[in-house]
Amino acid sequence: MLDLNDVYYFVQVVDHKSITAAARALALPKSTISYRINQLEGQLGARLINRTSRQFAVTDIGAEFYRRARLMLQQAQAAECAVRQRMTVPSGLVRISVAVATSQFVMSKLLPEFGRQYPQIRLFQRTSDAEVDIVAEGFDVAVRAHSMPLQDSNLIQRPLAPTPWMLFCSPQYLEASDPIVRPDDLLHRPALFMIREGVPFQWTLRHREGEIQTLRVEPVLMTDCMLTLKDAAVGGLGIVALPGYVCRAELEQGHLVRVLPDWTAGDASLTALVPYGQNQLPSVRALLDYLVAEIPRVVGQ
Repeated sequence: MLDLNDVYYFVQVVDHKSITAAARALALPKSTISYRINQLEGQLGARLINRTSRQFAVTDIGAEFYRRARLMLQQAQAAECAVRQRMTVPSGLVRISVAVATSQFVMSKLLPEFGRQYPQIRLFQRTSDAEVDIVAEGFDVAVRAHSMPLQDSNLIQRPLAPTPWMLFCSPQYLEASDPIVRPDDLLHRPALFMIREGVPFQWTLRHREGEIQTLRVEPVLMTDCMLTLKDAAVGGLGIVALPGYVCRAELEQGHLVRVLPDWTAGDASLTALVPYGQNQLPSVRALLDYLVAEIPRVVGQ
């Protein structure tokens, strides 16, 4: 590969029509410019300039190289300007990885407003519940919902909000059933269960004062789709444990009610993950700051 500085010096020499004038304009010794031109010609294996103490002339091949070199330097300058602009103004593409439920119930409420606030930023969101290597796949931000601490990795973690799981059912189901006052009252009730790898068919309930009870459940519906479980609960099929934010709208509309409101059915959190990097783009910083500020409002109870 050619040294871009040598190409720049050559263009300056041609523009100033002499090595002496180019050296003066660049505030460099004439010997440095002459040496760099010789190095460039040696790498190319071609004479670019015929020069004597009295004559300076660009060769035919030198003229062709000059035309292409000028274009190359202009492109390099444009590339540098684009990077410097993106490092000062939030702009360009930001790639996001999120799980399905996070996309449906959180990001869908936030990304439109973020786009209005930052019109120069373009967003690419990949929605998947599969494990994603965000570094290998080139993502700038991942939003993870988790009930256990995330493993240490080469990623920066920014906590976004707690998202406790709660018990819900339809008002009609609650009215038609015996009163549910204690966790034991849930035994033998139809359960709508969220399938997660390694999680048995049980709910671990925690009272706000610290008491913990674990109950085996008898699912009448088992799926890894939170939307299906929520709709089944609205339809009166049984009792479901879901993150509170998933059922927020249905609670406000009266389609669902909380069961055992002094108890939670699991602790969980949303966390943003970003690759390590000292020169984080303003667009990524803007998205992270926005999520930190706005997600608690969306998931709050």
